[in-house]
Amino acid sequence: MLSFLARRLAGLAVTLLATALVVFVVLEILPGDPAAVILGVSATPETVAALRTEFGLDLPAPERFLRWVGGLLTGDLGTSYGYRVPVAQLIGERLQVTLPLAFAAILLATLVGVPLGMLAASRPRSLRDAGVMVFAQAGLALPDFWVGILLVLAFAIGLHWLPSGGFPGWDAGLGPALASLILPVIALALPQAAILARVTRSATLEALQEDWVRTARAKGLGAAATLYRHVLRNALVPVVTMLGVRFSFMIAGAIIIEDVFSLPGLGRLMFQAIGQHDIIVVKDLVVVFAALVVVINFLVDIAYGIVDPRLRRRA
Repeated sequence: MLSFLARRLAGLAVTLLATALVVFVVLEILPGDPAAVILGVSATPETVAALRTEFGLDLPAPERFLRWVGGLLTGDLGTSYGYRVPVAQLIGERLQVTLPLAFAAILLATLVGVPLGMLAASRPRSLRDAGVMVFAQAGLALPDFWVGILLVLAFAIGLHWLPSGGFPGWDAGLGPALASLILPVIALALPQAAILARVTRSATLEALQEDWVRTARAKGLGAAATLYRHVLRNALVPVVTMLGVRFSFMIAGAIIIEDVFSLPGLGRLMFQAIGQHDIIVVKDLVVVFAALVVVINFLVDIAYGIVDPRLRRRA
């Protein structure tokens, strides 16, 4: 098991290094000078040159890359060109919005999608199965940002139950902060719940065809007990895989949802950094997103061993 973890950690490091190199090269070949964008069209060449020197943009590309990677390893993410504050501070403040949003959305999607999938698989080709599949098809067809707009029209503008956007901050109290996240969480979770329902249904139907299910039923175990005590655990491996994949998509999908609801998260910071040509923030954010995805996949691998002891013994 230790050798397995060591290999995964080594792969994590190589993936992040390759991501950093690709991001740096891509942003290097893009047109535009961050110093000229910040100072505007009326800036003199001397002023632009001075700002380039201040940001280290006049250094050779290999040296800038090594300095940037060295800073990532030591926790020094540099200073934002536009905000003039440490990038680590910006990301830390925005993570307080994005991570609760993503975790709440994946939790809601799991609580809705997995039971619906089990419910549909317990009576295939029945009315409940058809209802769950209609929900799944609708969830797959509707983009999350469009669902968010519909939720705002219904619950914020129409009923005035919840705020339509913005985030008061955790300092304003737990109630107002959570109220501002309810609609974004629902908008982000519903399409993912639809996908989880389909995956759970398929995995459960496959597990129900196994010989040990017929043996359990022949020994007198009830249908519900067989389904929830034995079949569910065996059907969780593909579900856990999909949870890891969808959580990564939620981190990326939060970029659009945060813009729809005007939430000051990582997604909105990314939009602002691109608009301001704040290259250092864009580079650091892409690496942070990649690190989150790699870490989530690493945790999914560990979860395999918890869900299925056979995989743990093989490792």
